[in-house]
Amino acid sequence: MLESITALASALTAVVGLFVAHLAYRGYRRNDSPTMRALAIGIVCIAVIPYLILYLFDPVLGLTDAQSLLAITLFHTAGLLAIYRTFDR
Repeated sequence: MLESITALASALTAVVGLFVAHLAYRGYRRNDSPTMRALAIGIVCIAVIPYLILYLFDPVLGLTDAQSLLAITLFHTAGLLAIYRTFDR
């Protein structure tokens, strides 16, 4: 039961993240704004790619827990760095 709830919450996070990233990408295309492109990339790295790692790549590639955790942590870091780029300096 708890696994199902976790999978559902993860899927919902990925779907909402993909929607928000799509809106940011549309803003990039409409205004030719590198800031919005970086925001879209950051959101995908934080919300969508971890879901794909856990529920697609892990079963297909047979990743260990350490490999999955490392990959997710690296994508979270890349996403945060991309979002950091969106701030004016």
